[in-house]
Amino acid sequence: MRKTFYIFLFITLLFAACDDYLTLESPDQLTSANFWRNLQDAEAGLAAAYSQLEYSIDTWAFAEVKWPVEAYREDIINIGKDAMNYPNWVELYHFTYTNGNSQISEYWWNNYTGISFANQVIEKVSQMSDEKISPTARNQIVNEAYFLRGYYHLKLLLNWEEIIIRDKYITDQKDLSKATSSRIDAWDFIIDDFKRATRLPASYDPDNVGRATNGAAYSYLGFVYLTRAYEEPGKKQEFLELAVNAFQEVKGYELEKDFLSMFSGDNKNCKESIFELQFSMSTANGANYRTQLHKWMAAEELGGWDEILPNSILMDEYKKEGQISTKGLYDSRLYQTIFFRCDYFNDGKGKVYGYDYDDWFSIDGVPYDRPVFRKFLPSTLEGLNQNYCAINIPLMRYANVLLMKAEALNEMGRTEEAIPLINEVRRVHGDMPPMAGSTEEEVREQIEHERMIEFPLENFRWYDLRRWDKLSEAMQKSGRDGFNVEKNSFYPIPLTEINANDKL
Repeated sequence: MRKTFYIFLFITLLFAACDDYLTLESPDQLTSANFWRNLQDAEAGLAAAYSQLEYSIDTWAFAEVKWPVEAYREDIINIGKDAMNYPNWVELYHFTYTNGNSQISEYWWNNYTGISFANQVIEKVSQMSDEKISPTARNQIVNEAYFLRGYYHLKLLLNWEEIIIRDKYITDQKDLSKATSSRIDAWDFIIDDFKRATRLPASYDPDNVGRATNGAAYSYLGFVYLTRAYEEPGKKQEFLELAVNAFQEVKGYELEKDFLSMFSGDNKNCKESIFELQFSMSTANGANYRTQLHKWMAAEELGGWDEILPNSILMDEYKKEGQISTKGLYDSRLYQTIFFRCDYFNDGKGKVYGYDYDDWFSIDGVPYDRPVFRKFLPSTLEGLNQNYCAINIPLMRYANVLLMKAEALNEMGRTEEAIPLINEVRRVHGDMPPMAGSTEEEVREQIEHERMIEFPLENFRWYDLRRWDKLSEAMQKSGRDGFNVEKNSFYPIPLTEINANDKL
């Protein structure tokens, strides 16, 4: 039986079994006490924990939580035309949101639901006897649950200044009320979970693709250390060294030359992918592993819903170094990430779904230039026109590890070791020559440039800017006048949590 972790919807019985407050004890019904009978049950429980990576909501709403909450704040993004019809999204873009914003609340509760499922797996599978499950399988599943628990806490701590650490499976309603922990305590907790997860396998067979590996654990562990290095200046060098050590353990990956293929559904789980959400067009037995992400990402000219667009700041950054690539063009990542009016897309070779750019972007035969995202769109017109897609979402790529490692090395004063890592990403993904400059400040600026053009729509930009203490500068440059660094660097704890938790 194929066990690929298409992480989306699971049988109703499982979710009943994962209920935190079961009171029924009829002998012919499964409960959280008697569900954990064998390996299949353990993997089903783990699958429920994985399911929250996609917000476990329907096909169109998947995009409507993740990208408004994570991306609309970024200085390289414009909100699309249709998005203006959704006040809760507009609030995120203009920084006028309150703790009653529905998208913020959904994001918060989704991650805590994932944590609850992970905690149940940790507790229940750990208690399963050798007769029910082999020690090897038990240890792996528990360590995967530790990875997921750490990951969900990390997503929360990246977006909220203080969070509630949920370290046990809740079975009594009185345990729901709990105060937030200090940021340092939360980081320590996340680090401990990722350290446990480094015991995971380095890879899986094709039937188990999508599961967390030790490479994923080390990658996120390094990310945590790098972030803490800036937040705790007194321990900066210590955390930088720990970050480098973690990144050095990320082995067996390579940069993918075909950059666009990682985001079009054509090259799933490629050699660069470290942790990736799995989707499929299969609807067998009521399965629902597909989304409408491509419709959400695509501009109206391409038949999309027009929700998110690149802005001039991003376009200028791509063109910053000029047309110096080995192809005589701008950095290749520009053309793989964005459709825009230029000779490349108007060469008569049908590079925009069988047509020139001007064929799509014109009014009464008069063309106009409106840059739109190409990333996360299918590679064919047929795929673009379909109502659903199954494009995987890379959450952690090897390019990110290389650039974070370069950043840590440079901040440690080991600048000469950082430069080759930057140049490797430039060469493979951008077809660009080696970077100019060799000083620590020049390398720091180059890393900022590379991260800005490497990861649009992958939603690392906000965390980068905050790490570098450049949020105010970036928001001012992008004309985001509603931003206040004291108020908007983190989201407010949702009103729904405050109303349910009397210790906040």
